[in-house]
Amino acid sequence: MTNIPETGRTQRVQIRLVVIQVLVFSLLLTLGGRLWYLQIRNGQEYSDEAKNNHVQQVVQPAARGSILDARGVPLADNETRLVVSASRTELLKMDDDGKGVLTRLADVLGMKPKDVLDKVRLCDAKTPQPCWNGSPYQPIPVTDEATTQQALQIRERTEDFPGITAEPTAVRRYAAPGKANSAQVLGYLSPVTDDEITKAQNSDSPYLRSDQVGRSGLERTYDKQLRGKAGVTRYEVDNLGRVIGEAKNDEAEPGASVVTSIDARVQAVAEYELNQAMKTARTEFDTNTGENYKADSGAVVVMEAKTGRVVSMASLPNYDPNAWVGGISGKDYAKLTGKNSNFPLLNRAIQGQAAPGSIFKVISSTAAVNAGYPFNGNYPCPSSYSVGGQTFKNFESQGYGDITIGRALEVSCDTVYYGIAHKEWQRDGGNNPKKHPNDWFYKTAHQFGLGKETGIDLPNEVSGRVPDREWKKNFAKANHDAWCKQGKKNGTYVEKIAYENCLEGDKMRAGDSVNYSIGQGDTLVTPIQMATIYAAISNGGTLYDPTVGKAIVSGDGKTVQQIKPKSHGKLPFTAKTRNEIDQALAGVATRGSAAWRFGGWPQDKIPMHAKTGTAEVYGKQTTSWFATYTKDYSIVMTISQGGTGSGASGPAVRNIYNALYGLDAEGKQDLKKALLPTPQKSLPKIERDGSIESPTIKPYDPNSQKPQDGQTLAAILGRRD
Repeated sequence: MTNIPETGRTQRVQIRLVVIQVLVFSLLLTLGGRLWYLQIRNGQEYSDEAKNNHVQQVVQPAARGSILDARGVPLADNETRLVVSASRTELLKMDDDGKGVLTRLADVLGMKPKDVLDKVRLCDAKTPQPCWNGSPYQPIPVTDEATTQQALQIRERTEDFPGITAEPTAVRRYAAPGKANSAQVLGYLSPVTDDEITKAQNSDSPYLRSDQVGRSGLERTYDKQLRGKAGVTRYEVDNLGRVIGEAKNDEAEPGASVVTSIDARVQAVAEYELNQAMKTARTEFDTNTGENYKADSGAVVVMEAKTGRVVSMASLPNYDPNAWVGGISGKDYAKLTGKNSNFPLLNRAIQGQAAPGSIFKVISSTAAVNAGYPFNGNYPCPSSYSVGGQTFKNFESQGYGDITIGRALEVSCDTVYYGIAHKEWQRDGGNNPKKHPNDWFYKTAHQFGLGKETGIDLPNEVSGRVPDREWKKNFAKANHDAWCKQGKKNGTYVEKIAYENCLEGDKMRAGDSVNYSIGQGDTLVTPIQMATIYAAISNGGTLYDPTVGKAIVSGDGKTVQQIKPKSHGKLPFTAKTRNEIDQALAGVATRGSAAWRFGGWPQDKIPMHAKTGTAEVYGKQTTSWFATYTKDYSIVMTISQGGTGSGASGPAVRNIYNALYGLDAEGKQDLKKALLPTPQKSLPKIERDGSIESPTIKPYDPNSQKPQDGQTLAAILGRRD
């Protein structure tokens, strides 16, 4: 064994100690530098992050405000239901992505497993409804109709239902008071999407993942006010998730209530009468097509003449907005959107477009006077009028000789308007128009507010169409190639039209102008536009923005924001012309085309003014229009493929007026039975606690409306307007 000198061994130990010391000091220096970096250089940043990591938020959804009728009757409010929800986050942690749990859940709820699985899948461009279009991190409602027994089974067997909750929850309710459905006016809710959350995060009304958002109707227009502000409680927790204190608590603020101008009683009457009118029309025989009228859709608007406030708005077919509460089923979604659904989600009062027929003649009459044709001058009313190789007839080929424009309105003489419109077309240069033609008939329609939205406080209103020269040029440019490809000089009717359009589709032809003058051709209007126009004639010429919202009442009732009527223009006539048209429309109701529908009406007490319209549509049956007003209201009804104006829509409009004013079929008034003899000005009573007094409402009794004498099938078929 070799002996190592003592000095060498000592030196080695010393070297080792020095190395160890260097390493220790290096580690200490590195640790100190890191601590300086973390605690001093970036100390505040990491301190904030640490705090955030130890704060958990619990969201308390705000109670959504109610939508009330003008008297305080709830049209949409909230009710407590047992809601069963699934946490997608928890389900995805399972080996089978939670399919087993959801299948067991379906068995408890009495549902099909596929329906439950479909409800909790996420929506994307390829996923059909039903699916979840809300945040994937919030509980997804499976049903809001669970029974107490079902909820107990789920809660007592938590090991079988991980990620599943069954809790009492406030959900939306559409009450349909007095059977007033009001679906398209109210709209519906669905969960907020991540994209919507991102877009609104820096706005004054950000979304929370638990929010439900209005998708149509008043729910969408006033979503911000109705939604309120959710409460958020922030808890301090330790690293094990145990609560060690409450950091901050923001109380939930309930949403405001929207008081509308809708009267639920009148709404029920309007819906019932429109439905009955359509049912009756389907029993009538259309001699032109050789089959009964289809009457496939319709709409009616009841409006205050002096304010533009909407008292009733009905659209058929309709739907039950409660179908959307808690997530819509695939079956219900197909019923509402499928090819055979006839699209009940559409509000045809503001989205239904059709040629107006003779109710357009108040515009043509104004245009004629403004163009220099005296209202009380004499104009020929022959049975037909020929222009451009075409013959345009009065309905039933009836002529009245020389008559005034007022009389032409009363008896709905088409040929008077044909003649005036043809002369104006010639004055404007005919097929070779002047550089700046007068275009009185087109210009006047724009001045009446057609071709643009009325500004109603409901989403997705359409503008209709005034087929003036600019529209015609744009339309021809877009369709020229297709016309030339389809057109044949001696082909079918459609092929001949395409051939003519290929040659001169951008020109305003004589036939276009005369057809337009009676509300035919390419003209499109909506019921809300015509109700606004007839209300303006009633009130002296002011065009109001139609409104459904009347006031916003805060959740505590302390703040009331009234929604005042606003005007968007004046009708382009003098007071003299307005009064002449007013008298002529009164004549329509007393001795003209609508007189047979107003037998016994108390004209001396409640002057009635009306205009009938029957619009012809190629390939379809005629569209029924009935436009009316008194000093208080304007009512416009239309029925697609419903027949004549007075025949199909007339009785229903008369019955709505009878209910408003408390009249029987003979015209005797009983104010005790009158629903709304004058428009309601006041708001419902607001209690000290913020609640709003709600009167009871009785369902509409149609038996109080007795049919008038003489309304026979033969009479209906024998009249056009």
